[in-house]
Amino acid sequence: MLDIRDFFSRLPEFVCPELFEKELAGYATLENVWDILKRIQAGFTGKYVRPEILGTVEEGAFLRGSDIYLGKGSVVEAGAMVCGPAIIGENVEIRHGAFVRGNVIIGNGAVIGHSSEVVRSVFLPGAKAPHFNYVGDSVLGSNVNLGAGTKLSNLKNDGSNVRTRIGEHVVDTGIRKFGAILGDNCLLGCNSVTNPGTILEPNCMVYPCASIQGHFSASSIIKLRQNLVTAISQKL
Repeated sequence: MLDIRDFFSRLPEFVCPELFEKELAGYATLENVWDILKRIQAGFTGKYVRPEILGTVEEGAFLRGSDIYLGKGSVVEAGAMVCGPAIIGENVEIRHGAFVRGNVIIGNGAVIGHSSEVVRSVFLPGAKAPHFNYVGDSVLGSNVNLGAGTKLSNLKNDGSNVRTRIGEHVVDTGIRKFGAILGDNCLLGCNSVTNPGTILEPNCMVYPCASIQGHFSASSIIKLRQNLVTAISQKL
């Protein structure tokens, strides 16, 4: 069992703390950290949203649906689109060109940046997907940062349930769409890809351009090994 408390340290201050209650009527019990996604996919956001706009929606930004909560100090910049249901905390930046597709819960101080797309996902306080990112069916811990172009892939080519390796065992998560679980303070380099079902415990670092899958323990450093070849053309 992978307990959510081993991944996320700032749960009490989350904009919607009910999401992390172990037992919640009508939703999956939180036995494993990925059970958070089962709740999101079962419509948790739509049930718990309390629609209100307390932040700033710039002219030229688009809000689709009335089931959106935007906290104080948060900004949806011109050219961004937010689809409900969505719960967005305080001092969040939804930057120009961002696409929030719905069923998201975004914690205080988070960033969704230019050309980043987010759907059915959770951002803990301070998590950032700032440049050209895809975040599908994923949970980002506090202060996680995705480098430019990083993608959290969420669906296998054959559409079957996502299975992930935990230690010596391969576990069927029971989820068809499962991107990544990223513990607090994980850093992913530019153009890295997490394959469906990737789980990083806190403080992991993924180097640029790496393609990863499976479960990694806390403070892991994950690199792509490659050889650089320089060819020198000699003209006669």
